[in-house]
Amino acid sequence: MPTATDAELERLLAQGELTPVGRLSDSSNGALLCTVDDGADGLLVIHKPEVAERRLWDYPDGTLVARERAAYLISAAGGFDVVPPTVLRQGPHGRGSVQLWVGPVEGEPDPLVGVTPVHEVPEGWVVVLSGETPEGRPVVVAHAPHPALRTVAVLDAVLNNSDRKGGHLLRDGDGVRGCDHGVSLGVEPKLRTVLWGWAGEEVPEADLERVEALRQALEGELAEELHELLTVDEVEALGGRTAHLLRTRRHPLPTPGWPAIPWPAM
Repeated sequence: MPTATDAELERLLAQGELTPVGRLSDSSNGALLCTVDDGADGLLVIHKPEVAERRLWDYPDGTLVARERAAYLISAAGGFDVVPPTVLRQGPHGRGSVQLWVGPVEGEPDPLVGVTPVHEVPEGWVVVLSGETPEGRPVVVAHAPHPALRTVAVLDAVLNNSDRKGGHLLRDGDGVRGCDHGVSLGVEPKLRTVLWGWAGEEVPEADLERVEALRQALEGELAEELHELLTVDEVEALGGRTAHLLRTRRHPLPTPGWPAIPWPAM
């Protein structure tokens, strides 16, 4: 259903028959690859059952799938178009999130982030970290200068995303989609990302307009929807980050005392 609207996709994801076809072996939260079908159209989706969530020291138990849905609502409200359509529903293992699959089913997607020796960094890419492999070989983490990737970085600042790995980023036409937002939207500053190439720089006007659209949405029905998914403090913190970004008009810098980059970075 390539021409469907997000509203139509949400309806299919919420009401279609959900059938598991495989498990993502590298998922830490029991994610399943499924088809969702309403009798006419079928789509591939990622289903994350709430019961399979691993326990984390810094997020309340059983809240990650709700954060996946909240991240989608926030992305859509601001016009970021980063998070694929995502719903909460009952699945074969109980309640969980269902998110539209983006990218190829087989083979590797065209990378937007890489961990490579310094002499292998693609031309124009931005190096954000130097390190070494377990064997002691020097490597760097770098990302593409793609404008749509910069939009992801702005959304991540709003979401307080604490796990933006390179493998969570996928090209989607001229845009970039991001997945795995379960460990986001906390109250304390926890931004941890591979997208530090614009740290401290001015946010592009188009992205500031998206943040402003989000700010306005938070004054209406969006806040009501988010209060069903997040705590009162978490919704207030989201509003505070949005206001701060509009005030400073700059990409944030790493938080002192908090790891700046998730590892493994991919």
